[in-house]
Amino acid sequence: MQAIMTQHIIIRFITRHIQVLAAAAAVWVMQTACGPTNPAIGAELIDRIVAVVNNDLITLDDLNGQVRPYLEKINAMGYPQDKERQMIFKVRDDVLNQMVDQKLTDQEIVRYKITASDKEVDNAIERIKKTNSLTDESLRQALSKEGITLEEYRKRTKEHILRSNLVNREIKSKIVITKEDIKAYYDSNPETYGVEEKYHLANVMIKYPESPDPSIRVQTQQKMAAILQELRAGKSIDEVIQTFSESTTRVQGGELGTFSISTIDPKIRDALKDMKPGQYSGVIETDYGYQIFRLLDKVKSASKTIEDATAEIENKLYKDIVDQKFSKWLEELRTRSHIKVTL
Repeated sequence: MQAIMTQHIIIRFITRHIQVLAAAAAVWVMQTACGPTNPAIGAELIDRIVAVVNNDLITLDDLNGQVRPYLEKINAMGYPQDKERQMIFKVRDDVLNQMVDQKLTDQEIVRYKITASDKEVDNAIERIKKTNSLTDESLRQALSKEGITLEEYRKRTKEHILRSNLVNREIKSKIVITKEDIKAYYDSNPETYGVEEKYHLANVMIKYPESPDPSIRVQTQQKMAAILQELRAGKSIDEVIQTFSESTTRVQGGELGTFSISTIDPKIRDALKDMKPGQYSGVIETDYGYQIFRLLDKVKSASKTIEDATAEIENKLYKDIVDQKFSKWLEELRTRSHIKVTL
């Protein structure tokens, strides 16, 4: 059966591309009659075909054009010659596989008569410009740096829309996300959606002295230590601010608000984790200055309710399922297609 299939593919190939073979034969006849003036000519005609995908060809020129940007980046990395060669072979294989997949999807687009209008392309480009804060001119400049003309970019955008429409037809329209799916994902990801501890904080702070004199910094540290002693003796934050503020040193402080544990600086978080409401931390050197924190309250709450997280989870599940189903669909498409790689 495999031999019959292989023979069938060869016959289809010869029939569809008789002109290429005829041209190669003509060159061979000329070389035989006139001598091998250029032995590479005949080989070039055949070697330029690196893959056959049903009725379509992928040429060496096509492949080199797609691989070239990657080669430039690999060459710029300065790898040893052996490693660079391995990377180039890997990139060529990966890119050729991608090109085969693109041929297959493009053939399906033609088969189902899927279209994309100029208006859809215009709208897609306008959305990209808006998202990236680009003008027409800045878009052209960005494309020029990548060696792409606006016309080529429009062509690529149209191809992307066509393939997206194919995915919508073959995959997305058949996906259903249920409430049970969303709840199962919510329950299985407590680190993202579960109970979170929050701290209601107040503070007292003195900014670091602007003077480079070390003795000034020592005096500031001593003042903060005295403030901490007063606070722990029962004075309020407002009272110590009034008592210790002077013309050369301003003491700041008051209620800060409620913060999720995950958003608090690790140094401060370590000081707070064993405290009980009403207690004061020690003096902590922070990015803003010397600080003392008071824990007013510690509360636990869901970081996101399932109602708040539903849209986010639905999008996540939808994307994962689309990726899985698309890969499977592409594999099935490959198995029922005639693909011959000659590279």
